[in-house]
Amino acid sequence: MKLYIEGKILQSDCKAIAVVGSRNLSPRGEALTKKFVKKFVKEGYTIISGLARGIDTVAHKTALAMGGRTIAVLGSGLDIIYPFENKALSEEIVKHGALVSPYSNGTKPLPKNFLARNRIIVELSCAVLVVEGKRRSGTLSTASWAANSGIDVFAIPGSEATDWLIEEGANSVKSPKEVIDKLWI
Repeated sequence: MKLYIEGKILQSDCKAIAVVGSRNLSPRGEALTKKFVKKFVKEGYTIISGLARGIDTVAHKTALAMGGRTIAVLGSGLDIIYPFENKALSEEIVKHGALVSPYSNGTKPLPKNFLARNRIIVELSCAVLVVEGKRRSGTLSTASWAANSGIDVFAIPGSEATDWLIEEGANSVKSPKEVIDKLWI
Protein backbone atom coordinates (compact mmCIF):
# COMPACT_ATOMS: atom_id res chain seq x y z
CA MET A 1 0.00 0.00 0.00
CA LYS A 2 1.33 3.42 -0.96
CA LEU A 3 1.65 5.95 1.84
CA TYR A 4 1.57 9.70 1.42
CA ILE A 5 3.75 11.60 3.88
CA GLU A 6 4.08 15.24 4.83
CA GLY A 7 6.96 15.95 7.21
CA LYS A 8 9.69 13.43 7.95
CA ILE A 9 9.79 9.87 9.17
CA LEU A 10 13.13 9.24 10.88
CA GLN A 11 14.93 6.00 11.64
CA SER A 12 14.34 6.74 15.34
CA ASP A 13 10.57 6.64 14.69
CA CYS A 14 10.76 2.84 14.62
CA LYS A 15 10.72 3.20 18.43
CA ALA A 16 7.07 4.28 18.51
CA ILE A 17 4.04 3.67 20.69
CA ALA A 18 0.51 4.19 19.44
CA VAL A 19 -1.73 5.95 21.97
CA VAL A 20 -5.42 5.64 21.17
CA GLY A 21 -8.80 5.92 22.82
CA SER A 22 -12.11 7.67 23.04
CA ARG A 23 -13.05 10.76 21.08
CA ASN A 24 -15.21 11.71 24.08
CA LEU A 25 -12.47 11.54 26.65
CA SER A 26 -13.07 11.86 30.36
CA PRO A 27 -10.96 14.07 32.65
CA ARG A 28 -9.36 10.82 33.89
CA GLY A 29 -8.58 9.78 30.31
CA GLU A 30 -6.99 13.13 29.56
CA ALA A 31 -4.83 12.99 32.70
CA LEU A 32 -3.73 9.40 31.97
CA THR A 33 -2.91 10.21 28.35
CA LYS A 34 -0.69 13.10 29.44
CA LYS A 35 1.01 11.01 32.14
CA PHE A 36 1.81 8.10 29.81
CA VAL A 37 2.83 10.22 26.80
CA LYS A 38 5.15 12.41 28.90
CA LYS A 39 7.02 9.33 30.15
CA PHE A 40 7.13 7.72 26.69
CA VAL A 41 8.59 10.90 25.17
CA LYS A 42 11.17 11.16 27.99
CA GLU A 43 12.20 7.59 27.12
CA GLY A 44 12.69 8.52 23.44
CA TYR A 45 9.50 7.07 21.96
CA THR A 46 7.67 8.64 19.04
CA ILE A 47 3.93 8.91 19.65
CA ILE A 48 1.61 7.62 16.91
CA SER A 49 -2.10 8.40 16.84
CA GLY A 50 -4.93 9.28 14.48
CA LEU A 51 -5.44 13.06 14.92
CA ALA A 52 -9.03 12.46 16.07
CA ARG A 53 -10.70 14.45 18.81
CA GLY A 54 -10.14 13.26 22.36
CA ILE A 55 -7.30 10.93 23.32
CA ASP A 56 -5.55 11.26 19.93
CA THR A 57 -5.44 15.06 20.14
CA VAL A 58 -4.16 15.01 23.73
CA ALA A 59 -1.48 12.45 22.80
CA HIS A 60 -0.19 14.53 19.88
CA LYS A 61 -0.29 17.82 21.82
CA THR A 62 1.46 16.32 24.84
CA ALA A 63 4.22 14.82 22.70
CA LEU A 64 4.81 18.19 21.06
CA ALA A 65 4.71 20.06 24.40
CA MET A 66 7.41 17.68 25.68
CA GLY A 67 9.61 18.36 22.65
CA GLY A 68 8.99 14.87 21.30
CA ARG A 69 8.11 13.47 17.92
CA THR A 70 4.64 12.47 16.87
CA ILE A 71 3.09 10.98 13.75
CA ALA A 72 -0.57 11.40 12.86
CA VAL A 73 -2.19 8.86 10.55
CA LEU A 74 -5.18 10.27 8.68
CA GLY A 75 -8.31 8.68 7.29
CA SER A 76 -8.39 11.25 4.49
CA GLY A 77 -6.01 12.82 2.00
CA LEU A 78 -3.26 14.96 3.51
CA ASP A 79 -5.00 18.05 2.14
CA ILE A 80 -8.18 17.42 4.15
CA ILE A 81 -7.52 17.66 7.87
CA TYR A 82 -10.24 16.01 9.94
CA PRO A 83 -11.41 17.21 12.32
CA PHE A 84 -10.82 20.70 10.98
CA GLU A 85 -10.17 22.11 14.46
CA ASN A 86 -6.90 20.12 14.40
CA LYS A 87 -5.56 22.02 11.37
CA ALA A 88 -3.08 24.06 13.45
CA LEU A 89 -2.08 20.91 15.35
CA SER A 90 -1.43 19.12 12.06
CA GLU A 91 0.88 21.94 10.97
CA GLU A 92 2.89 21.58 14.20
CA ILE A 93 3.06 17.82 13.76
CA VAL A 94 4.61 18.26 10.30
CA LYS A 95 7.41 20.32 11.91
CA HIS A 96 8.14 17.66 14.57
CA GLY A 97 7.12 14.42 12.92
CA ALA A 98 4.81 13.60 10.06
CA LEU A 99 1.30 13.29 8.73
CA VAL A 100 0.75 9.96 7.01
CA SER A 101 -2.15 8.75 4.88
CA PRO A 102 -2.87 5.81 2.61
CA TYR A 103 -5.17 8.14 0.62
CA SER A 104 -4.33 10.60 -2.14
CA ASN A 105 -5.20 14.28 -1.89
CA GLY A 106 -8.89 14.98 -2.25
CA THR A 107 -9.97 11.84 -0.39
CA LYS A 108 -12.64 12.75 2.15
CA PRO A 109 -12.68 11.31 5.70
CA LEU A 110 -15.29 8.63 5.07
CA PRO A 111 -16.08 6.17 7.90
CA LYS A 112 -14.69 3.21 5.93
CA ASN A 113 -11.30 4.96 5.61
CA PHE A 114 -10.62 4.84 9.32
CA LEU A 115 -10.19 1.07 9.40
CA ALA A 116 -7.22 1.36 7.02
CA ARG A 117 -5.94 4.29 9.11
CA ASN A 118 -6.06 2.13 12.24
CA ARG A 119 -4.06 -0.62 10.54
CA ILE A 120 -1.34 1.86 9.56
CA ILE A 121 -1.21 3.24 13.12
CA VAL A 122 -0.39 -0.32 14.23
CA GLU A 123 2.13 -0.94 11.44
CA LEU A 124 4.11 2.15 12.48
CA SER A 125 4.18 1.16 16.17
CA CYS A 126 6.00 -1.33 18.37
CA ALA A 127 3.11 -1.28 20.88
CA VAL A 128 -0.43 0.06 21.25
CA LEU A 129 -1.74 1.69 24.42
CA VAL A 130 -5.52 1.97 24.75
CA VAL A 131 -6.32 4.64 27.34
CA GLU A 132 -10.12 4.45 27.46
CA GLY A 133 -13.11 3.86 25.23
CA LYS A 134 -16.53 2.39 24.72
CA ARG A 135 -17.09 -1.30 24.08
CA ARG A 136 -18.03 -0.61 20.46
CA SER A 137 -15.46 1.76 19.01
CA GLY A 138 -12.77 2.25 16.42
CA THR A 139 -10.25 1.98 19.23
CA LEU A 140 -10.98 -1.73 19.40
CA SER A 141 -10.23 -2.15 15.70
CA THR A 142 -6.77 -0.69 16.32
CA ALA A 143 -6.24 -3.09 19.23
CA SER A 144 -7.46 -5.98 17.08
CA TRP A 145 -5.04 -5.12 14.25
CA ALA A 146 -2.24 -5.04 16.80
CA ALA A 147 -3.13 -8.34 18.46
CA ASN A 148 -3.48 -10.06 15.09
CA SER A 149 -0.09 -8.66 14.02
CA GLY A 150 1.74 -9.81 17.15
CA ILE A 151 2.10 -6.24 18.47
CA ASP A 152 1.74 -5.80 22.24
CA VAL A 153 -1.56 -4.25 23.31
CA PHE A 154 -1.65 -2.43 26.63
CA ALA A 155 -4.86 -1.22 28.25
CA ILE A 156 -5.46 0.96 31.27
CA PRO A 157 -8.29 -0.57 33.33
CA GLY A 158 -11.39 1.49 34.02
CA SER A 159 -13.42 1.80 30.81
CA GLU A 160 -15.67 -0.54 28.82
CA ALA A 161 -13.14 -0.99 26.02
CA THR A 162 -10.05 -1.39 28.16
CA ASP A 163 -11.65 -3.74 30.65
CA TRP A 164 -12.89 -5.92 27.77
CA LEU A 165 -9.44 -5.88 26.13
CA ILE A 166 -7.84 -6.98 29.38
CA GLU A 167 -10.35 -9.85 29.67
CA GLU A 168 -9.37 -10.84 26.12
CA GLY A 169 -5.65 -10.91 26.94
CA ALA A 170 -4.33 -7.36 26.60
CA ASN A 171 -1.68 -6.31 29.10
CA SER A 172 -3.27 -4.44 32.01
CA VAL A 173 -1.13 -1.43 32.96
CA LYS A 174 -1.42 1.35 35.50
CA SER A 175 1.89 3.11 34.86
CA PRO A 176 4.00 4.01 31.82
CA LYS A 177 6.92 2.13 33.38
CA GLU A 178 4.98 -1.14 33.06
CA VAL A 179 4.72 -0.58 29.28
CA ILE A 180 8.36 0.39 28.87
CA ASP A 181 9.61 -2.51 31.01
CA LYS A 182 7.57 -5.01 28.97
CA LEU A 183 8.91 -3.64 25.68
CA TRP A 184 12.52 -4.05 26.79
CA ILE A 185 12.33 -7.52 28.29
